[in-house]
Amino acid sequence: MVWKPNVTVAAVVQRDGKFLLVEEEATAGLAFNQPAGHLDENESLLEGVARETLEETGYSFRPETLVGVYLWHAQEKELTYLRFAFAGTLLDHDPTRPLDTGIVQTLW
Repeated sequence: MVWKPNVTVAAVVQRDGKFLLVEEEATAGLAFNQPAGHLDENESLLEGVARETLEETGYSFRPETLVGVYLWHAQEKELTYLRFAFAGTLLDHDPTRPLDTGIVQTLW
């Protein structure tokens, strides 16, 4: 068996001393998280984090700085995640854009 981590990307956005978060449905109930998700095939890390941020928040996001790379093993699922977190700038917001399935709301 070949070990293969799941690659995810996340946005860390701070404005006026607050962070952009999503409230989402998780296995254990509602949870707060960074706008984040899985990298799609043939997508760069920067493209992925911009897409995920738009899909989960309605905000266009320009990633500018790599905050960190994180390895986490979810024992209950026997899955390993390799997350790339980026800080950047929000460009605009479409409040009428439908959010991804499972996202309850975007908040600061």
